[in-house]
Amino acid sequence: MLTSSDLSGLFTPRFFRNFLPIPATDALAIGQRPPDICLPNITQGDTITLSEFWGKQPVVLAFTRIFTEKQYCPFCYPHIVALGDAYDRFRQQGVEVLMITSTDAAQSKTIVQDLGLPLPLLSDPSCQSFQAYQTGQALGAPLPAQFVLDAQGRLRYRHLFSFLNHNASVDTLLEVIGDLGD
Repeated sequence: MLTSSDLSGLFTPRFFRNFLPIPATDALAIGQRPPDICLPNITQGDTITLSEFWGKQPVVLAFTRIFTEKQYCPFCYPHIVALGDAYDRFRQQGVEVLMITSTDAAQSKTIVQDLGLPLPLLSDPSCQSFQAYQTGQALGAPLPAQFVLDAQGRLRYRHLFSFLNHNASVDTLLEVIGDLGD
């Protein structure tokens, strides 16, 4: 796991904005379209707007918790790697996986390179998308969460962080996607 005692890049305005704990909420209704987001895609160097997928294909939104390009959440690092490793499995089912991080563009580029991420990594240092999806925050970073949207852009599944169940597993996400056709 990539961790370091180097704390450079940690104490940014983002850290202080996200320091106080705010719990995640399940206010987004299943069956409704969640908020649209438009963020820079660090992996491919373009911009991705969520609504561009509506009417075309299902999407997994994977909000992840990365403190800096050197400091990963110990619960999220294995999940990030697992999603990257399973990206082809999602694509074979016609699903796009969008990973969203609160690291800035420079930090995110290092993450993509170090981990060899094949999936789009979207950078949101303002944390506005995390707030729109009400993922919660604590100790300097937003909390992780996963959302599955069907091909029409409607919310079909959400997993919010808890200490007992940190992230939805790849198998759980693929099972939900398999059930979308039912």
